[in-house]
Amino acid sequence: MKKIDTSKFTTYEEFLAEALLDPEFKKEYDALEAEYALIDSLISARLAKKMTQSELARRVGMKQAAIARLEGGDSNPRYSTLAKVAKALDKNVVLA
Repeated sequence: MKKIDTSKFTTYEEFLAEALLDPEFKKEYDALEAEYALIDSLISARLAKKMTQSELARRVGMKQAAIARLEGGDSNPRYSTLAKVAKALDKNVVLA
């Protein structure tokens, strides 16, 4: 089996630190920070409850694909949707 030289690989943290030196990249990164923080909170809350996307979807009255889109950042949910998902996770929607 061929051995791969991993010394040339960059960690995500190294990549991000270098990318953030670019003002345009940093502007876009900062603009998306709140969205990704929300997504991370939703996923973390679901996993803490040991729920699958399907189980959460059933509790909320949605399809699993809709939860996947929400967690993937591929949707623009209404507040009412976020509130229903949060309630199913015993959480509240808080704007900071």
